[in-house]
Amino acid sequence: MSQHSPDSGGQTLFETDRLTVGVGFPLTDARTSRPSISRELELAVHAESVGFDALWARDVPLYWPKFGDAGQTFDTWPWLATVAARTDDIALGTASVVLPLRHPIHVAKSAATIDRLSEGRLVMGVATGDRDPEYDAFGIDAAERGELFRESVRWLRSLWTEEFPALDGPWGRLDGDVDLVPKPTGEIPLLPTGHARQDLDWIGEHGDGWLFYHLPDETLASFLGDWRDAGGEKPFAMALQAELADDPTADPEPIHQGYRAGIEWFSEYFERIAQLGVDHVIVGLSGRDPKPALTAFGNEVLAEE
Repeated sequence: MSQHSPDSGGQTLFETDRLTVGVGFPLTDARTSRPSISRELELAVHAESVGFDALWARDVPLYWPKFGDAGQTFDTWPWLATVAARTDDIALGTASVVLPLRHPIHVAKSAATIDRLSEGRLVMGVATGDRDPEYDAFGIDAAERGELFRESVRWLRSLWTEEFPALDGPWGRLDGDVDLVPKPTGEIPLLPTGHARQDLDWIGEHGDGWLFYHLPDETLASFLGDWRDAGGEKPFAMALQAELADDPTADPEPIHQGYRAGIEWFSEYFERIAQLGVDHVIVGLSGRDPKPALTAFGNEVLAEE
């Protein structure tokens, strides 16, 4: 893993000997309409107070009803700036910025700005996207998204670390006569999400970690083995939908990308995946008043990590 500035988001999540746990916006589970700003911010502060390690914001430029999920609806960067101003130490993540739809200079400047405003707390999941109409809307050939993703990662690294970089590619050309300001506080970790139209060796070489989706235990163990071959000790993060049952002892029932279960089972599950080698989990809470659910996770799961 690359070195990060003191108290950075990467250090908070990955430079530790325990499983870290974040929670994804919208915390109110309002996935098809605009969530309450005041309620979301109240819950973000509460999540930090009960021990969550990160708050993760989605990047969904356009609502596609067929997909059935508008994400958090608010644009990633101003939303994270607002959250940064209301919180203290919790890491701030993107899950995940769709790089082929955004010019890397814009991404680099926005990310560096958030990193500065939050004093180094930013961690970036990056992806190629999964909503087909967005590519037509932006005039991007979906067949080129793998190449655009690789080029964007290359540009981001150079823009953040080099003074007056020289770059050329499908995004344009820099001749070394202009520079990106501000620079981030240190190296912003980039976690390719899913396969991002890349092979695992590329992700292992060019990513600072790998962000994937919920998998059954046996499949997860296999993926982790492949990841250790490709990425060595670089971190593995996964997303998980979690719906708390009223009965704390309830056995698990599968839901999309996760489980509905009692809090006691979730505590055991997190211990199990930590032993398998998962470094960070992004929890998407659903199906219950979110504040008690956050508190239950804090008291019964996070306190054990």
